[in-house]
Amino acid sequence: MAGHVPVVPMDRGNNTTCTINLHGATIVSWRVNNQEQLFVSKKSVFDGRKPIRGGIPFIFPQFGQWNYGTNGPPYNGFGRISRWQLDKGPERLPSGDIEAIFSLCDSDFTFSMWQHHFRISYRIILREKELHLNIGVYNPSKESPFDFNVLLHSYFKCPDVRRCQVTGLNGVTFLDRTRQGPEGPPGSPPPQPPAYQECREVVTLAEWTDRIYINTPHEHIVTNVVSGRKMRIQKYNFPDTVIWNPWEQKAKEMADFGDDEHPNMICVNGGHVSTPVTLMPGQAFEASLILQVM
Repeated sequence: MAGHVPVVPMDRGNNTTCTINLHGATIVSWRVNNQEQLFVSKKSVFDGRKPIRGGIPFIFPQFGQWNYGTNGPPYNGFGRISRWQLDKGPERLPSGDIEAIFSLCDSDFTFSMWQHHFRISYRIILREKELHLNIGVYNPSKESPFDFNVLLHSYFKCPDVRRCQVTGLNGVTFLDRTRQGPEGPPGSPPPQPPAYQECREVVTLAEWTDRIYINTPHEHIVTNVVSGRKMRIQKYNFPDTVIWNPWEQKAKEMADFGDDEHPNMICVNGGHVSTPVTLMPGQAFEASLILQVM
């Protein structure tokens, strides 16, 4: 699993590019008009073992340690630390856009942590000012269902996170993962964080933030990202939105995150994490995310 991991470059022309590291199928760069849209920590490790800190990692089959406690896959799953395959492309579509398709299947590596057969297809389309991320999770088993979480963990670059605003969350219930819920019996999964209702018209960040907004609208606008522009996030079959920034106190606890980097990133992520997806034998789950520079 370790050592040099190849990257897959996608180039649409006009200084619009995207780079995917096959370690975790992590999108490590997305440039529009030669401006980088994604944050990757200067302390991120590219050793083919640890997750890449930044870009857009692929979180599967669990978010945090929710479904399995400490007895299952590692924190945030193994999708982001697995070697993915490039199945197709990158190739130019008739529209002029560039497409590449990646996949991940069960292996001895995944079976050591999670005893299920699965197949994931991850289709990435690079458009002029948009990134289309389409995922399919398939259960090839004939008898056993499985539960999973999935999340595309987008780290957006910004000049000052305190000036960013996120729309579309007013009135939504959220779980605050910076606060501890009541403990369960020994050996049970970690406690659910307490739930609150968002009363702000737009969400801003001024401290360590780790929130799961449940059953959110399919569109959010994030203001004041690169060059003071806006990022539109559209999500389909991703009912949850996660907003995260470690702020100073948590940044210092992470070896792969610079102590002074938190002002320059905001995570606004689409996923299916507050409840698991249950996939019956022979069934598929599909979801997609569209990121658009406005």
